[in-house]
Amino acid sequence: MPSLNEIRSTFLNYFQKQGHEIVSSSPLVPRNDPTLMFTNSGMVQFKNCFTGVEKRDYTRATTSQKCVRAGGKHNDLDNVGYTARHHTFFEMLGNFSFGDYFKSEAIPFAWELVTKEFGIDKSRLLTTVYHTDDEAFEMWKKLGVPEDRIIRIATSDNFWQMGPTGPCGPCTEIFYDHGDHIWGGPPGSPEEDGDRFIEIWNVVFMQNERFEDGSMTDLDMQSIDTGMGLERIGALLQGSHDNYDTDLFKSLIEASANVTNVDPYGDQNVHHRVIADHLRSTSFLIADGVMPSNDGRGYVLRRIMRRAMRHAHLLGAKDPVMHQLVPALVSQMGDAYPELRQAQPMIEETLQLEETRFKQTLDRGLKLLDGEVADLNEGDALNGETAFKLYDTYGFPLDLTQDALREKGLTVDTDGFDAAMEEQKAKARAAWAGSGEAADATIWFDVAEAGGVTEFLGYDTEVAEGQVVALIKNGAQVNRVAKGDSVQIAVNQTPFYAESGGQVGDTGVIKVDGGEARVTDTRKAAGVFIHFAEVTEGELSKGAAAQLIVDHVRRSTIRANHSATHLLHEALREALGEHVAQRGSLNAPDRLRFDFSHAKALTADELARVERDVNAYIRQNTEVTTRIMTPDDARALGAQALFGEKYGDEVRVVSMGVQDGSGKGNDGNTYSLELCGGTHVRQTGDIGAFVALGDSASSAGVRRIEALTGQAAMEYLAQQDQRLAEVALVLKTKPAEVADRVRGLMDERKKLENEVAQLRRELAMAGGASNGGGVEAKEINGVKFIAQVLSGVSGKDLPALIDEHKERLGTGAVLLIADTGGKVAVAAGVTKDATDKVSAVDLVKAAVPELGGKGGGGRPDMAQGGGKDVANADAAIAAAEAAITG
Repeated sequence: MPSLNEIRSTFLNYFQKQGHEIVSSSPLVPRNDPTLMFTNSGMVQFKNCFTGVEKRDYTRATTSQKCVRAGGKHNDLDNVGYTARHHTFFEMLGNFSFGDYFKSEAIPFAWELVTKEFGIDKSRLLTTVYHTDDEAFEMWKKLGVPEDRIIRIATSDNFWQMGPTGPCGPCTEIFYDHGDHIWGGPPGSPEEDGDRFIEIWNVVFMQNERFEDGSMTDLDMQSIDTGMGLERIGALLQGSHDNYDTDLFKSLIEASANVTNVDPYGDQNVHHRVIADHLRSTSFLIADGVMPSNDGRGYVLRRIMRRAMRHAHLLGAKDPVMHQLVPALVSQMGDAYPELRQAQPMIEETLQLEETRFKQTLDRGLKLLDGEVADLNEGDALNGETAFKLYDTYGFPLDLTQDALREKGLTVDTDGFDAAMEEQKAKARAAWAGSGEAADATIWFDVAEAGGVTEFLGYDTEVAEGQVVALIKNGAQVNRVAKGDSVQIAVNQTPFYAESGGQVGDTGVIKVDGGEARVTDTRKAAGVFIHFAEVTEGELSKGAAAQLIVDHVRRSTIRANHSATHLLHEALREALGEHVAQRGSLNAPDRLRFDFSHAKALTADELARVERDVNAYIRQNTEVTTRIMTPDDARALGAQALFGEKYGDEVRVVSMGVQDGSGKGNDGNTYSLELCGGTHVRQTGDIGAFVALGDSASSAGVRRIEALTGQAAMEYLAQQDQRLAEVALVLKTKPAEVADRVRGLMDERKKLENEVAQLRRELAMAGGASNGGGVEAKEINGVKFIAQVLSGVSGKDLPALIDEHKERLGTGAVLLIADTGGKVAVAAGVTKDATDKVSAVDLVKAAVPELGGKGGGGRPDMAQGGGKDVANADAAIAAAEAAITG
């Protein structure tokens, strides 16, 4: 009996022998189809190959594609665990031809694989064809299928199409007859919904193109798209009618039984089945970068996780158990999907944190639910307000409440639930309108209400497809914009980062069929990412599928600067102390800026140490990892919160660098551990290099460092080397000796300045007069007085000149006025024995106003002031003399 792993290998190897390229499964988050929440079929990754938009180096492909159906129109969540074949996660085996082979080869491939490679009894098989597809009918006949077992189907069950328009074509299917002991009829019969006849393979002949008027033409490139569910064919080949009886599910169910100590195949088997299925979908979603959240794909993941956790609770599990099952899953599927093994630590941690958190509210929520349904009878409905309270207060998604009530034979008043939801939205809208936001900002609340918040894909990709959900021009929603228009564009999902947390918004290009827009900035309001753009070609219309391309070079430099900011923060804490905390930041493409709490300027040695430490962790080139947890758990781990950021129920915790010695908090030897929603490099080495441009004051008690990374840092260092070489050339010395040469010149300059100052003083005092260096002393009111107007001396020279005049006078007062080039310096001095007659302060205060100045002051024996107009020097001297006269 072949295992599911062996069946998968048999399928892929068979088609490889037929010239097909084995292509790895694409991620569960589709990058090329904005209408899908999750990849739900094998053809999703090849959509553009079928339409001819994309060309690859092969025309035949085969895959085992991981798929999820748990949200949107493809939602099997409610049935999982209660039926034999419903799953949230499944594998779709497929073979594809892109204009290479068609029906004449596709049908024989299918028949040979099923009957020879898998050895399925031909007499148990029947096929279906679209009712007008005579070609396929005849091919099945040639292969030996009796006409009465080739069923013509006239409905859309046997005609596939991507959408209302575009590529489409008829299908042919293979069914297996499990026998008349099981109720049900063949496809197309009234009993077709029974379980006797089970579809195991579908082959789509993509041969037509449908237009808006309903007409069709033949495609130039006719292609093949097939799908075979691994779980279904696995159950059949292992002799079962139930997918959960396969080897893979048995191992997961038994693992669930081991951690809960509950019989795997007893009365509570349905709980184990739900846990086994949901373990696969949650683990693969986390491995592909989806994290639990309150909206979008993350919300669907959370619903699946919490549904499984409730079933573990019903099995009596008191502690988190889901994370304990991950090794069993990895042992079964890790070889086929290496990304699962690689992400195992993150999967386990995410499941454990989510279950720990959910258990804190689960008991209270279930008690509320039990109290509300105590008086209800089978068939009754729980009121919608209570169901909404469970959702809003306890994190119970509606389907989780419905699942819990199903076992009691009860339902939920969904209309009442919807009414309660709408009431909450109305309150939120009123709060938004009164929050002080700009008046036109409420338009984004309308967009969010109508189309949901934007899902950000930019942590994993810089290119993705999205659907235009709103176009805003001149503050109003429009359906179409044209070349030259300035517009704000909202899409359902985007790789563009919206300005937040110090990181600037992304720029790039948005392309649609027949139009293109250049994105100049990205911001966020009411959960909607706003792409500020100018239409550069053609037109854009609401509802259009768009390709979104982030400017890779610009994003790369921003990422490097942002990651360097984290390393800088920790380096400052280690160099200056634990008091250092972020007080603002800017992560732009050309530089980074980091403000932090610190009372004084950094010394040259401190700044050099910080720069050295950051570069050491860059060279370490360790992986930058991200985890999702609650803010409280993150802080308990030792994570640094960013200044000014508002955190929700979950936060991203970014770790980088490994240090030797003592660790930080509970996170071992991680160097930098911060709460951050921005984008970062994958390895610290991607930062390249770090250069601090200097330290300056930002505000009281806050310092600022600006820095460069990567190519900008290298160019800056090269420019500094060039400048140093030029200076060395001018100084006629070696670059290494420039500092010593400059210090020598500075000492020489200082010596010369002192000599010049002394000569100026001597010149000012020169003249030979016995009473005042060439200036005649007057006697006013019994006080000898000298007044002199000088040029070529500075204000700081005046006190020394005053002292020399006082020494020559012996007793009396001196007033000196110096023209310093645009300004006037004034100084007055009085010998000690004359201060009882006149004050130097009075002399300055009398002279300064005449010179266009104000104030002035000092001591009775020495005072100084300043003015603007030396032309009034005579008037100033006269005013001083009047002050002596009294």
